[in-house]
Amino acid sequence: MRSANLLNDFAFKYVFGEDCKEANDALKSLLTVFLERKVNKVVVKNSEIVKDYSKMKSPRLDLLVEFDDRTMVDLEMQLRQTKDNLPIRFSYYLARLHGSQELEGKYYGELKETIVLVFFNVNLIDNNRMCNTFTLRNEEGLSFVEESQDRMKLRTVEMAKLDLNTPLKDMNEQEKMIYYFLNCHKGMEDSKIKVMIEKDGVIQMLEKRVETISDDGWKKIIEDFQKLHENEERMERQLELEEAHKQVEDANKQVEQKNQEIKQMIQLMLTNGMSLEFISKSLSKSEDEIRDLLR
Repeated sequence: MRSANLLNDFAFKYVFGEDCKEANDALKSLLTVFLERKVNKVVVKNSEIVKDYSKMKSPRLDLLVEFDDRTMVDLEMQLRQTKDNLPIRFSYYLARLHGSQELEGKYYGELKETIVLVFFNVNLIDNNRMCNTFTLRNEEGLSFVEESQDRMKLRTVEMAKLDLNTPLKDMNEQEKMIYYFLNCHKGMEDSKIKVMIEKDGVIQMLEKRVETISDDGWKKIIEDFQKLHENEERMERQLELEEAHKQVEDANKQVEQKNQEIKQMIQLMLTNGMSLEFISKSLSKSEDEIRDLLR
């Protein structure tokens, strides 16, 4: 069994994002299958892989691509379930991508379409569909803008929903590609992968890209992948500690604020001639506690 793994962030970006014709052809096939639209030309805007990710919360391992009609697509393989809220995270990605367009001196109608396409290996959406598209709609499903003019879309692909036992002849193009992603490491040892490599043009193209990585290359990719996620886990733990520390500080501030309010009330009661004994009974505090508050 080979080391190839297309669920790996680094490998995914290399296979589909490298600056070469083979990678570009594979990327166009991927986008055509999952966006369900013909893609004739696409340019990767960030083909480089960020190597110094030790201090980054979210290393740029996604692919930012632009179509010939200037549609922008942010493409990401999200293998690991983080403590971040993933739906909110990718909604933010979509808003950020859409808002990055230069609009000075232009009409809003000139905004180009922006799409965030995310592959998950977890189940997030409460339905049986592997692919879902989200746009701006109200409670009854009425679109905020006409469908033809909708410029913002979030497209999710939940790979965990694929029934791996489905016969190959009953799989559609999306299911075949996901099956290949999930079982790429098996290569020709998997009967379905073997048939697809022999007869399916799109999968043949992907297989050629995968085969360009040597075994040593895959080992290096896996090591980098592990380091990346170890770093993510370390930063998540750090954020948890910082959040816990902040909660303690906030709680202490609330206690201090409450004590100051009680102190001011006690001082007012003393000014009005009330005895320490009376104040003690009124506040259900001992006279020593009251003296401590007044210090």
